Amino acid sequence: MNIVFFGSSEFAVVPLKALIEAGYKISCVVTQPDKKKGRGLHLEGTPVKIIAKASGLKVFQLQKINSKEGADFLRALKPDLFIVIAYGQILSQEILDIPKIFSINAHASLLPKYRGAAPINWAIIKGEKTTGVTIIKMNAKMDAGEIIMQRKFGIDENDTSVILSKRLSESSALLLLESLSAIENKKVKLAKQDESAISLAPLLKKEDGLIDWSRSASDLHDLARGMLPWPGAFTYYKGKILKIHKAKVGVRCPVSGVRTGEVIEIFNNMIKVAAGDGCLDVLELQIEGKRPMSAQEFISGHKIKVKECLGKI
Repeated sequence: MNIVFFGSSEFAVVPLKALIEAGYKISCVVTQPDKKKGRGLHLEGTPVKIIAKASGLKVFQLQKINSKEGADFLRALKPDLFIVIAYGQILSQEILDIPKIFSINAHASLLPKYRGAAPINWAIIKGEKTTGVTIIKMNAKMDAGEIIMQRKFGIDENDTSVILSKRLSESSALLLLESLSAIENKKVKLAKQDESAISLAPLLKKEDGLIDWSRSASDLHDLARGMLPWPGAFTYYKGKILKIHKAKVGVRCPVSGVRTGEVIEIFNNMIKVAAGDGCLDVLELQIEGKRPMSAQEFISGHKIKVKECLGKI
């Protein structure tokens, strides 16, 4: 098969490597344009571009892939199959219809749950205990295509979006290879998604990470895990943004008569903060303008005290 691979983020790297190692013919890798990064604002390619170039693959980058230029370029490749994983642009039906077979996508959720750009983050934020990977035959509607294969995985109570993303990336590579085998052997059985079970996972915004201390400690623990690496779950301390990188649901919480967001106990390695239901034990955090640090380092450097309150006052 003549495959064109569309991908940009780190999530798509392992599947691309798996295709290369399996010996599939990849005539081109389509990825997002380079972006300026770092203090020097140097142009930097996507993680997928870096791997593609190192593997000697042809790379194509275009700001608007659905343009005539994009369509003409892709048609000239005479592809049998498009594989799209964490690419970053929505493909038009005109583009999706170019391959001789069809276009497929690997999505990091149990579709139809968590359609959208941030399924891993939202599954954790919403307190899900399971998630998965779904391979679909694409159509122009976001993540709405017929299911080719699907695999379920558990979410550990300490999984962050970073940890889970790595695991699901590896799993998507394996499921992708299984799906390609089924396609080659004409053994694909397409299943329609249950439209009544749809939930959405929109792109994260900075304000999504703002901590509402009136929510339960369990909700806040999920928020902290799901908002990594950006924007991070954040609150305020003495007028500065304070990100919480690691926490756990507290036990033995003396919360009678305290305000939500109030520091109720301080230990060597933990800051116990009152939530709407129980308390959150903060273990790793980062004050605005400083590096991430352990609770012990923060306590030593900032002299935080019991009865002080986190959040905007």
